[in-house]
Amino acid sequence: MLTLSLCGDIFISKRLPIQSYSGFEQIQQLLQQHECRFANLETTIHRNEGYPEAFPGGGYAMAAPSCLLDLKRMGFNLFNTANNHAMDYGHKGLLATAKYLNEFDIPFSGTGENLAEASKPAYFECSMGRIALIGVTSSFHDSYAAGPQNQDMQGRPGVAPLRHQAVYELDKNNYKALLDISKAIGINSYHNQAIKEGYLLDNKNFKFGIYEFKEGVDNRVYTFPNEGDLQRTIAEIADAKYQSDIVIVSIHSHQFTDGNKQIPPEFIKIFAHECVDAGANIVVCHGPHVVRGIEAYHSSLIFHGLGNFIFQHEEVEYLPEEFYRKYCKTRETVTGVGEIMSIRSKNGMIGLCTQPDVWKSVIVSVNCGIDFLEARLYPVEIMLKGKRGLKGLPVLTSDLAIIEKIKTLSMDFGTEIKIANKNFGSIRISRV
Repeated sequence: MLTLSLCGDIFISKRLPIQSYSGFEQIQQLLQQHECRFANLETTIHRNEGYPEAFPGGGYAMAAPSCLLDLKRMGFNLFNTANNHAMDYGHKGLLATAKYLNEFDIPFSGTGENLAEASKPAYFECSMGRIALIGVTSSFHDSYAAGPQNQDMQGRPGVAPLRHQAVYELDKNNYKALLDISKAIGINSYHNQAIKEGYLLDNKNFKFGIYEFKEGVDNRVYTFPNEGDLQRTIAEIADAKYQSDIVIVSIHSHQFTDGNKQIPPEFIKIFAHECVDAGANIVVCHGPHVVRGIEAYHSSLIFHGLGNFIFQHEEVEYLPEEFYRKYCKTRETVTGVGEIMSIRSKNGMIGLCTQPDVWKSVIVSVNCGIDFLEARLYPVEIMLKGKRGLKGLPVLTSDLAIIEKIKTLSMDFGTEIKIANKNFGSIRISRV
């Protein structure tokens, strides 16, 4: 039987305590009950080996290569690297991260020197079979996407992209009002001229700035995955299915529905279903920094959100000058990273760190039998209060409210999570 564990976002910025910490051994023991231990590596790994990107993923994430030693000591041995922070330090930062992961012998998927390399599966060899991982992200600046190559030119380093389209439907009155506004202010003048000159392709929907609209009956938004990115991923799944026993697709996505981070967007649900239909056994999503529901779809499991795992979001050692200037400061006018982070959060009043759900998470334990998949959910609390050096580190907890939340959110997908007396939730489905 294949055994694997699944965790959410690892935003690590500094070394873990050399003598571990209270709760570390329990985390380590649980993870190491599994041969394959997966997480999303949401940072770049290098020693200032890249240039700060003009369009970072919300901040600048970097950790020393030695942090990989700590993550291996904790138990991790498989990573998704496709996410919004992969290009915080440009192509050099991305390639340096790949270099150190290779040096520490940790397989990863989602980034590479070109689109083919970023899209290809990573393989993990278990004693009872082989696991394939395919990583993609829907949260990235256009410049992050890895580029294809041909017989004339090399490709571009970057992430395996999952682009998507959003089309806003407006009723007749609202649609006409938007058309009138567009004509009055000329917002599409440059766009229309670029189409005439062949620099942009024409679009069947009405564009208002960067957004697309169509006339309809209701006021709502439709989202769907980019067909090229979908078909590229499906092709990779087909090959991975041939090469392995279990196929995992990892999706890093910040998008959500109706202002609620706990509800995945429609294009992610479509993409996840298509991946399962193509042969994926597990789809694991992360990115919104909160837990979401679990979906049993056909004979596969879709984890729509695993939340954080290590969250040293504000503990980075360095920040580029652009970051300071964004908040009307310079490096010379503040004491350093701590002060500028306090300015950004308005002394801890706003931001991710003020949201309670950010500090609640799970470790998913998966047993993959010939004819079944069984997942157990162990609640995790990420330390927020107490000693400063321990902030952002995970510990197992008996707080079943975390599992109750996932159970409730899973009902929207028609999935039943059973809660056992031993402080975990479970789900078992047939693979037949």
